[in-house]
Amino acid sequence: MIRVKICGIQDEAGALAAAEAGADAIGLVFASSRRQIAPAQARRIADALPPFVAKVGVVVNEPLDRLRALVDDVRLDAVQLHGDESPDYCAAVGEWGVAVIKAVAVAGPLDAARLRALPVSAVLLDTYRMGLRGGTGEPFDWSLAAPVAAAVRVILSGGLTPENVAAGIEAVRPFGVDVSSGVETDGRKNPEKIWRFIAAARSGADAARGEVRR
Repeated sequence: MIRVKICGIQDEAGALAAAEAGADAIGLVFASSRRQIAPAQARRIADALPPFVAKVGVVVNEPLDRLRALVDDVRLDAVQLHGDESPDYCAAVGEWGVAVIKAVAVAGPLDAARLRALPVSAVLLDTYRMGLRGGTGEPFDWSLAAPVAAAVRVILSGGLTPENVAAGIEAVRPFGVDVSSGVETDGRKNPEKIWRFIAAARSGADAARGEVRR
């Protein structure tokens, strides 16, 4: 089954819309971004969520002590690392009992063996763009991700929308997909787009298995 994360959640309404549409996880951005939220707001969002929706904190080169405080204060289930975090850093975070996702910007062929050796639960493949740590809103060449997804738990990101997510799933066969701007209207999460994205992702996963969702 494909897992779906709706990232860049900024308020309780967006979180509940994602949960009601069937999202497996939401992303709370603590790194510098137009979607950045304060820890107190993240905690309010986390408290509003129903059970079984994972809370993922998105950070860039966060000092370990500050990240540990975020994990504890917001009760995060996973952290998504978008900076230059080392394997030792990833391993240290994993010792806290949270899942660790390492973001990798795709600019060319990937070394599946190196990614498989990382002490993380999954790698998130996003589009490379100079000066950005993700959130480009642009897809990359999915053929570069398919060999990695055969060896590593991959979360596909970068420019996904309700219109193209099924094709991305068929091309890559990822563990999960991650979307932010692709389900927004005027910079805010759009519940109808979230519903369409998740429905398309589920249908795409079924099609990739040669099934038809009824």
